[in-house]
Amino acid sequence: MKKVLLLTTGGTIACLPTREGLAPGLNGATLAGMLPHGVWEHYQVSIRDILHLDSSNIQPEEWQVIAGHVFRSREDYDGIVITHGTDTMAYTASMLSFMLQGIRIPVVLTGSQLPMGHPLTDGLENLRTALAMAASAVPGVFLAFDRKVMLGCRGVKIRTTDFDAFESVNWPLAAVVDGKGLEIHRQSIPAVRGDCELRDRLCPKVFLIKLTPGLDPELFDMLLQMHYRGIVIEAFGAGGLHFIRRDLTAKLRAAARAGIAVVVCSQCLYEPSDFSLYEVGQRALAEGVIPGRDMTTEAAVTKLMWALGQTEDLGEVRRMFETSLAGEICAS
Repeated sequence: MKKVLLLTTGGTIACLPTREGLAPGLNGATLAGMLPHGVWEHYQVSIRDILHLDSSNIQPEEWQVIAGHVFRSREDYDGIVITHGTDTMAYTASMLSFMLQGIRIPVVLTGSQLPMGHPLTDGLENLRTALAMAASAVPGVFLAFDRKVMLGCRGVKIRTTDFDAFESVNWPLAAVVDGKGLEIHRQSIPAVRGDCELRDRLCPKVFLIKLTPGLDPELFDMLLQMHYRGIVIEAFGAGGLHFIRRDLTAKLRAAARAGIAVVVCSQCLYEPSDFSLYEVGQRALAEGVIPGRDMTTEAAVTKLMWALGQTEDLGEVRRMFETSLAGEICAS
C-alpha cells in the first residue's frame, strides 16, 4: 500500500455548526474515519493536524507553515494530501507550486463545498480523488475537486456553491476520475526539473488592482507611500490601460523608477494577454511592465510575492516571469 500523509488545515470540509455559523472543528482522524472502509485497503494513511482555520485566514505565514510540513515529510511518504478551505485554495496551491519546485511526489490539495458531516457532502468524493492522485507517483502540486485534478498553479475557484467549483484555466486537466478509475493525462503534467529545495521566502507587499474605467492614477502614489514592492494589474482585454485624461502609463513609469515590479494580466479568465496588439499595450511595455501572459490572477499574485522574496533585482524578477516554473505559463 502507498504511504500517504494527510495534512489538515481546516476549511469547510472540517466545519461544524456553531452559534456564529460554520467553523472548522473536525480533526483529521475524524475526517478520515468518515471515509468508506474499502478506501483503507488501498492506502496507509498518517494524519497530521497543522491548522484549524477558515481559508479566508490562510495568509503568507500559513503558506510557509504548510510548505515546511510538506518539505520535511517528502521523503517519508509516497504522496501528501492537504485539506483546505475552497476560498483561498487556488492561492495556496499556486504558492506551494513555487515554494516546492522539483518535488518528486504528488502533493494534492482538496476540500469541499459542504462539511464532511453533511449527509450530501462532496467531501467524500473529493478526498477519495485526492488520495488516488497522491498515490499515483506523479510528481507535482495539484488541486483535486469534483473528480477533476488540475495543476495547482492553474486552478481557479469559479463557483461559490456548486460542487464543480474549480476549473483549470488555460491548461488541460492533469487527471479525471471516470469509469476507468483515475485517468492521468501525462502530457498535461510538466516534467520535474532539478532537486526540491524549500524556497519559502516571500514578500507579502504585493497589491492586486482590477482596472476599471476612470481609475484614479493617484492610487499608485498611495501604494508607493505604503512601500509596496509589487503590483498586479488586471487590465482590460488583451492588456489595455487608459492613458487619456487619467494617464496610468505615467504612474507605471514612476513605479518602475521606484523599484516596484508591475505585472499586468487580463481580466478575461481565458486566453493570454498580448501587449503587442494595441497602442495602450505597447505604451505599458515601454514603461517596463511585466506581461502576465496566460497566468491566472492567483498564480500572478503568488508568483510575484515569491519572486520578490527570492531577489530584489527587478531584472531577475522579469526573467522569472518569462520562465514557466511549474506550468503556470505556456512555454511557447
